[in-house]
Amino acid sequence: MPKIARELSAMEINRLKAPGLVSVGGVPGLSFQITPTGARSWILRVKIGTKRRDMGLGPFPGVTLAQAREKARQARETIDQGHDPILNRERARSELRAAQASAITFEDAADKFIQNKKAEWSNEKHASQWVATLETYAFPVSGKLHVQDVHDAHILKILEPIWATKTETATRVRGRIENVLDWAAAKKYRKGENPARWRGHLDKLLPAPKKITKVEHHPAVPVDDIASVYSSLKARKGVAARALEFTLLTAARSGEVRGATWAEFDFDKSLWVIPAERMKARVEHRVPLTESAADILRALPRPDGSEFVFAAPRGGQLSDMSLTAVMRRMELTEVPHGLRSTFRDWAAERTNFPRDLAEKALAHTLESKVESSYQRGDMLEKRRVMMAAWAKFLATPVTKACNITTLTRHAA
Repeated sequence: MPKIARELSAMEINRLKAPGLVSVGGVPGLSFQITPTGARSWILRVKIGTKRRDMGLGPFPGVTLAQAREKARQARETIDQGHDPILNRERARSELRAAQASAITFEDAADKFIQNKKAEWSNEKHASQWVATLETYAFPVSGKLHVQDVHDAHILKILEPIWATKTETATRVRGRIENVLDWAAAKKYRKGENPARWRGHLDKLLPAPKKITKVEHHPAVPVDDIASVYSSLKARKGVAARALEFTLLTAARSGEVRGATWAEFDFDKSLWVIPAERMKARVEHRVPLTESAADILRALPRPDGSEFVFAAPRGGQLSDMSLTAVMRRMELTEVPHGLRSTFRDWAAERTNFPRDLAEKALAHTLESKVESSYQRGDMLEKRRVMMAAWAKFLATPVTKACNITTLTRHAA
């Protein structure tokens, strides 16, 4: 047993000035420490198991004499019960640090997820759509909450106001929240089931999207009108008009056209090779160039300092709205993506070209895994014939635009 020292008063403690360790009494082992620098604190000298330990009880005067004696008594009771108060305190501090390290808000988690996944997405627009929808609908409800604290009630509060009126947007928001929370769980920022999951959870709380909304496809220019549109488009000036004309001739996505660089084109082979990282399916896509498409490229200026084929006035990439604006000035209600639908309608209704050939031209992924496993090539030369027929159809006078393109077995 430690020697029980005389109990010092608070006044006596306050008068101590010399560096050293002074027993203050009241609780065995309780001492008052003064360092050479003048710092003063409480120390409890105890035996824990087989080891002699010095346990700090806090600085003076932040911890008073009475508080120090109470802390010392509690520490000794803990030891008598077979526990190590120093180890307990270290574990508590470690748990606190771990909790603080994992205390990430939903907003921060979403930002980290987007930054990590950005490289997988085909364009910047996709990332901006993620940010915009989460900022508009999710962050006002759960943005400042720790991801661990996002529960069913928060998800429903986000989704219910827009589920019936903006169903497509709501389903995308739900999927994006689910992805962020799954990422947070994988990073050990949260535990438990994902409250944004659909199957077996939200499908029991919300009506199925297909039951409450109609799928609206991009409006397409009617096949009978496309030659007239093409003729009008060719008469317009400006890089955006040329980009839209090129989009129509190649049946490419507008983003693929706007992001096209000169390095992607081989004029000797009449070929445009779009790298995988710029494609929606993340697979390289080869586009045969017709004479009409190649003529557009040859006539374009090449601004210094810009790698883009259809460069914006300041040398950067054209915006998506620049192509839409051209269509609006032409008094068309359709969007650029609808031109691809027109091409698909033409191939199906006015030609004998196989369906798969048109799907390859559109860089669509075949739904059938069996079918896609056998069809490994891209049928480039057959597509070259088809795109030439498409260019000829577009250039056909309006009075003849309805003629069905008849193809030989060899051409198909």
